[in-house]
Amino acid sequence: MNATPEVLAVLDEILSSAAPGERGALWHLAEQGRELDANVVRLPPDASVGEHQEDVLDVLLVVLAGGGGLRTGGRTLDLVPTAVLWLPRTSRRALEAGPDGLTYLTVHRRRPGLAVKPAVRTPAYEGGEGPCMLDLVCPECGRLSADRAPRFCSACGEAFPRG
Repeated sequence: MNATPEVLAVLDEILSSAAPGERGALWHLAEQGRELDANVVRLPPDASVGEHQEDVLDVLLVVLAGGGGLRTGGRTLDLVPTAVLWLPRTSRRALEAGPDGLTYLTVHRRRPGLAVKPAVRTPAYEGGEGPCMLDLVCPECGRLSADRAPRFCSACGEAFPRG
């Protein structure tokens, strides 16, 4: 069966329908069988996404509205509407929204989803790392962080709960 192209979203409509103070993912690509992930993310004025690193995927970032800066390698890149940035895997970066906030689109290769597997009987837990890793799963997009003490999700920028 051949897939058929279709309009999934109109960005002007997404941006105009979002609540003024809304933060996080305003839209994401969710179609079955896709090989890409995409998100429209909004940061309110003067908000930030802490320094993080994506170890597996290159990310394309397109600024849609507002402005700010992307700190990387001791320098800051200006983020202005229509700017297109390539964020190579393993690069460290932090985003900072300006006084008008920052709304951007990210696109990258799709990550494999977390699979739920049937429970397996295992011997009693005898120390070491805890068997539950829910504290490493992003509450916004469900990505498992490789960082043992994540502050922000490297996929969507959402802050992890302090615990």
